[in-house]
Amino acid sequence: MINAYDVIETIKMIDEEHLDIRTVTMGISLLDCIRGDIKQTAELVYDKITRTAERLVPTANGIEAEFGIPIVNKRVSVTPISILGGAVECEDLTPIAIAMQKAADTLGIDFIGGFSALVEKGFTKGDLRLINSIPSALTATERVCSSVNVGSTKGGINMDAIKMLGEIILDTANRTADRDSIGCAKLVVFANAVQDNPFMAGAFHGISEPETVINVGVSGPGVVKAALEKHPDADLTAVSEIIKKTAFKITRMGQLVNNLASERLGVPSGIVDLSLAPTPAVGDSVARILEEMGVGTCGGCGTTACLALLNDAVKKGGVMASSHVGGLSGAFIPVSEDEGMIAAAESGILTLEKLEAMTAVCSVGIDMVAVPGDTTADVISAFIADEIAIGVVNTKTTAVRIIPAIGKKAGDTVCFGGLLGKAPIMPIKTASPARFIARGGLIPAPLHSLKN
Repeated sequence: MINAYDVIETIKMIDEEHLDIRTVTMGISLLDCIRGDIKQTAELVYDKITRTAERLVPTANGIEAEFGIPIVNKRVSVTPISILGGAVECEDLTPIAIAMQKAADTLGIDFIGGFSALVEKGFTKGDLRLINSIPSALTATERVCSSVNVGSTKGGINMDAIKMLGEIILDTANRTADRDSIGCAKLVVFANAVQDNPFMAGAFHGISEPETVINVGVSGPGVVKAALEKHPDADLTAVSEIIKKTAFKITRMGQLVNNLASERLGVPSGIVDLSLAPTPAVGDSVARILEEMGVGTCGGCGTTACLALLNDAVKKGGVMASSHVGGLSGAFIPVSEDEGMIAAAESGILTLEKLEAMTAVCSVGIDMVAVPGDTTADVISAFIADEIAIGVVNTKTTAVRIIPAIGKKAGDTVCFGGLLGKAPIMPIKTASPARFIARGGLIPAPLHSLKN
């Protein structure tokens, strides 16, 4: 049984090294909200979320105050809305997104995820309605997050969906151009999406999950960097051991919070996602860990190897601290949300091509990247396809969260504030992939998907 004494050594890291619980996320099933009328469905969605998560924020705040553990975000994830959307007699699912936003406002939560669809092998009627509603839904809301899974190792890659999403992303960017195209910061395109992810924008409550569940996402890049600073001459075997031990301490704190929240809310305890999630704050950066390992600037030669070591060591340390590690669990590299990544991108050393290489060995993928506003839908789609292929072939979760910054060019900056940070506009290759994207169809699953 975990108690407060298990994490005393970790607690002292909070003030100086930015250690925190990044999110306590309650997953909620909405399957009992399915109705034929969209107005009735939206009302039931609001009622179910607000009733089920009524005590989420006060409970998290109580744990934060009692143990001195910062809990940065309180979030909710719900059943993929495309499942509900197949039953309603309405093509626009924005009213459901608005109900989700209203519930978030009522509860005081930071983000709500699940305006989502899973289309790696094709579309249902609800999937198409959901995808076509994304620009309107993300324009009309502030806290609602959307995701679309377009590929999996078992199913292949749905290129028709990727073609659609290039156009959807541009439409969303244009509709929120007055806010630096922030709508796109709440939309992620996945390969091998997981059903218990507590992090936004990709969180949704999978259909194999319980009625309700508590999932926790930890953080702590600053703690890892501080640990490495104490051993500047250690060889890489020793570096791995240091990271493993640090990840263990961080994850134990996450497990404590998960247990407490589960017990106090009367909700099953789910997983601890032990991902190192950075913030724009100085000293809370994954990029700076890589530089502390010896890479001159993140994005330079050696970066991918260092990131591979970091990601592996984090997983090995974390799994010893929790019986239920899940979600994404590794190291995130969102450009706009990581002070070191921002600096490296501004210097020109960190490029989109290097980021793509790095995603082969870390969690998720091309994340919170801003590109010029005149980037075409075909280029965006092909960019997504490249990243999704990495996930499908390597049997891992990858994703793209790309922001075409309308009216801005390479070298400019967009500012979102809060955890979303700011992003330098990065140049992207513009050679036309239109013929490739126009082909459509399904890229077959790789041979190693046949594991039975």
